[in-house]
Amino acid sequence: VDLFRMNCELLATCTALGYLEGDTYHKEADCLESVKDLIRYLRHEDDTRDVRQQLGAGQIVQNDLLPIIIQHGQDKALFDACIRLMVNLTQPAMLCFGKVPDDPVFRHHFLQVTSHLQACKEAFASEAVFGMLSETLYTLLQLDWEQRQEEDNLLIERILLLVRNVLHVPADPCEEKKVDDDASIHDRLLWAIHMSGFDDLIKFLASAQSEQQWSMHVLEIISLMFRDQTPEALVSAGQARTAEEKHRDTQELEALREKELAAKRSRTLQRGTRHSRFGGSYVVQGLKSIGDKDVIYHRNVHNFKNYTHDMGKAVRRVPKRNRQARECKDKRRSALNVRLFLREFCVDFLENCYNRLMYLVKESLIREQTQQHDETYYLWALSFFMAFNRGNGFRADLVSETMSIRAFHYIERNITNYYEMMLTDRKEATSWSRRMHLALKAYQELLLTVNEMDRSQDESIRQSCSVIKSNIFYLMEYREIFLTLLRKYDETRQPHSYLKDLVESTHLFLRMLERYCKGRNSLMVQKKRVRRKKSRGQKKPSAAETSPEALAETWKVVEEELKASGFQVKSLTESIVPFDATSDTPLEEQRTDAMVRVQDALLIRLGPEALALLRAAREVWPEGDVFGSADVEPEEELELLKQILHANLPRSPPPEPAAEEDDDDAAELEEEELQSVQVFEKEFNFLDFIKRFSNPSVVRPYLLLLKSYSKNTPHTNHCIARMLHRLAVDLKMDAQLFQLSVFNVFNKILSDPAAAAYKELVTFAKFVLNRFFSLAAQNNKAYVELLFWKNVGAVREMTEGYGKDGLVLGKKPTWTEEEEEELRNLYEEHRHSEVPDIVETLLPLLSDSTRTRRQVVTQLVRMGLVDSAKELKKQKKGTQIVLWTEEQEEELQMLYEEYKDSDDVLGNIMKKHTAKRSRARVVDKLLSMGLVSERRELYKKRSRSARGTSSGKGMVYIIKESHYSLVCFSQDVPLVPLKEANEEAMDNKSFLRLLRKLGLRAPANEQETFWRIPAKISVSQLRGAAAALSPREEEPKGGEEQDGSRSPTGESQETEVVSGEQRAQALRALLLTRKRKHHSSEHTGTLKMSSTALEATREDAGSYRGDTACFNLLLIKDESRIEMTLFMLFNFLLLFLAPVSDFTPTEDTDGTHER
Repeated sequence: VDLFRMNCELLATCTALGYLEGDTYHKEADCLESVKDLIRYLRHEDDTRDVRQQLGAGQIVQNDLLPIIIQHGQDKALFDACIRLMVNLTQPAMLCFGKVPDDPVFRHHFLQVTSHLQACKEAFASEAVFGMLSETLYTLLQLDWEQRQEEDNLLIERILLLVRNVLHVPADPCEEKKVDDDASIHDRLLWAIHMSGFDDLIKFLASAQSEQQWSMHVLEIISLMFRDQTPEALVSAGQARTAEEKHRDTQELEALREKELAAKRSRTLQRGTRHSRFGGSYVVQGLKSIGDKDVIYHRNVHNFKNYTHDMGKAVRRVPKRNRQARECKDKRRSALNVRLFLREFCVDFLENCYNRLMYLVKESLIREQTQQHDETYYLWALSFFMAFNRGNGFRADLVSETMSIRAFHYIERNITNYYEMMLTDRKEATSWSRRMHLALKAYQELLLTVNEMDRSQDESIRQSCSVIKSNIFYLMEYREIFLTLLRKYDETRQPHSYLKDLVESTHLFLRMLERYCKGRNSLMVQKKRVRRKKSRGQKKPSAAETSPEALAETWKVVEEELKASGFQVKSLTESIVPFDATSDTPLEEQRTDAMVRVQDALLIRLGPEALALLRAAREVWPEGDVFGSADVEPEEELELLKQILHANLPRSPPPEPAAEEDDDDAAELEEEELQSVQVFEKEFNFLDFIKRFSNPSVVRPYLLLLKSYSKNTPHTNHCIARMLHRLAVDLKMDAQLFQLSVFNVFNKILSDPAAAAYKELVTFAKFVLNRFFSLAAQNNKAYVELLFWKNVGAVREMTEGYGKDGLVLGKKPTWTEEEEEELRNLYEEHRHSEVPDIVETLLPLLSDSTRTRRQVVTQLVRMGLVDSAKELKKQKKGTQIVLWTEEQEEELQMLYEEYKDSDDVLGNIMKKHTAKRSRARVVDKLLSMGLVSERRELYKKRSRSARGTSSGKGMVYIIKESHYSLVCFSQDVPLVPLKEANEEAMDNKSFLRLLRKLGLRAPANEQETFWRIPAKISVSQLRGAAAALSPREEEPKGGEEQDGSRSPTGESQETEVVSGEQRAQALRALLLTRKRKHHSSEHTGTLKMSSTALEATREDAGSYRGDTACFNLLLIKDESRIEMTLFMLFNFLLLFLAPVSDFTPTEDTDGTHER
């Protein structure tokens, strides 16, 4: 079909619509049917959008449809059909073709459709058109929801879509040729919207509770209205320029004037006293040409400073994938009346609509009730209106909806998602990069608003700001987002403007963090660490360290040191912490690690430290007397330390340093690593955090932005100089800037005629250059180092000295001829032996005990003794033995019979079984032998509380496997809830009051998350509280009751006898409290007790059913008993939170009292 000649059917249909005579449109009788036919034709158009192009070329919208809705709007059916047709015809070209076509033919069709849309947009810029749309929309909105029909809602939606499509049409600057402050087509369209009152309807839809279904359409229209605007331009519209703006403009004019004068002086100097009609020929001494002779220069000598060897060469074409990302189109300044109207719109929108509309949009986005990429409108609105609010007399209440931690989290999650999609969806990398830039702008605006809140005069606003800052500084995701973005910056995908916003945001964040840290003595932050567990076998200590002679000599030194100190290590004990309460590592593993730490301290002959650690570990793990009993004598401690020194303790293998290997088979030695994320709290140090920016991947983006220093704003140049100053001066890492490309930029800055406008950059450049030349006088390799980017290690070598004999520090020494001969002889001797792993056999026999398995295997391959490293690959544990022998089956059966009644059947069997096999194989064998019928019988049993039939024991739940350990240290210890029941308990106000009465401290400020045990509480006080809160067995004997308790390890503890008079007094008080609870809704009196513990806990514990636990709390005061705090507060909590139906009233066998 020839697109320049309309199809006959389309032409006949368009003719049947009517005709325009002057300003009057005469519709035909078949006008409505013709409009429906055009809708039908559009439904069946081909991939080239031929029908759309022909209707656009025939200007059907300008000449027919718009006059119809203006002059014949009273015909509702015709009006609805015309609106429906125009919504289809004004669809964005990107939506019609899916994307910008790569094929030239389809690209031509795409541009044709775009040009027709631009012509339609100009026709819509009429007050009459939007007056009709506003009147219709106003009439529909006047109807209550009971009176509205489905057709009315469809018409409202189509009108909003039509306005959105028209506003979405891109401008054509080449065609319009408009300058700033001149009215473009988009400005005329906005003015028509304003004059018709359509903008008031938009604000009504955004604020009305009954119209919340149109929230997403409203936000799209608003974002398209402000597409070419900036918040700063709207804030300053109609107002006199501030002194800061005048000063900035003056500086720019002075810089331009200095450049112009410098260029004029340069031209004057190049002009000689007499002209030369010949350029002349010169020999440049010292500059070699292609051959061995000097370069001959055939041009004017005045231009020699611009000479390079590349002159005259063809410019190499940069591949498309390596080109810098393109910038988005520049913003323009609209006409003054349009800016004033938009400014008033922003003020009204913030006061009446912003918080509600942003809430509705956010809920729709979270529930995924929107279309794809609709979150970009939310991000734009957040950054634009919050920036306008900052500039127009900041009011925090106007943007309270988006000023929260949820907003930070939502934006941070989108930034991460956009970056991942930019890497995976390479074809649409540019689009994902723009979305990522939009999210970064929103994040930057949140930080700017927080900073503005911090300077507010209102105390409540500053308090809210402090809470927000404590959260974003505490969580690692928010704290390290800028460091990650700088490292991942890619100039081929992300434009220069993105880098500018990233550098300015990083500067703002670091300034806020530095100011926040200065006002506090210590700052606790969350830290995440990936813990890697290698599946290789445990590395054995070297023979030199574990030989009997060396251990005996070590023990002799340690023993003399301890006896000389008189076993007094109290100061060390208070500062040593043997475990981490906030760590995810189980207590059993931490106990093993503590034992290894004691042995390590002994091996390096630190006796007092080892003894202090032993005593601290004994306080944490008193059960089983693993670290000695509570009343151990110094001589017994000395013997225990000697046993630990000579013990063969299991150790986690340290990571081996990577060695350079030429053989590809060495890669086969890499073992699989199991990773787990470990979350813990750590004291924050601002200088240590800045050290992470001392990396070439972070410095390069700053240098890239510094290259355009003349185009940057003064604030951007200040942000660059401040970061480089932190690295060079604060961290003393100025050698990291000793790079040729950095010096090239410094040279341009220093030789710039307008260098006076960049005083900060000039001062810093001179400082770095002076430092370099001072170092070059001492290090003759400094000039070679200019060619390379340097990490921290290279900087240290460059400034402090290189490794001796030219060897790189950390590289393993080579094998000597004697060592190779020794290895050859040992291998020939053991190669035919039946050992499962010959390498493990050779390692202890080598004279050099520092050799690793990797080095030995690599050397065997190089010497040709084995063909490949695969032949020496270490066999995995449990794969050597396949069949079970009769002896092994009998041993397994005996072990099962021995441990079948224990809490951990499989664990005990695995420890005692001689044939090392995996847990899965042992379970399968037990099933095949018929010893167990199902796997759950081998699961680790958890002890549960049993209901007692006497002494009220059934009233208390006991959880033996609790994760809480409370020990008195030199600093407050956090109480971390790890189970769901514990977290629910921390939300119970009554339980929190009980914690406070017991002496525990609530979070002091916003930096602390958990309750803490104050350092002033002694160990004896904690043991007493643990003993009081643990349930006990009460057995009647001789008219008195004795309380017995069982430790977590199941060992019986010494019973204590309580005064009968005191017990009777406490019992009468408890019975009186129960009686009042059953017979009266209010307490009419105050119970006075001689026990201070009852008076402190009556208010919290009196309303619960746990009378026995409260009874124990009052009466048990023995501080000598070692009670592990695994029975601590949360076991008591489970009693309080248990429903009443869980307890069945029982009578005591001796009739002492009824429950």
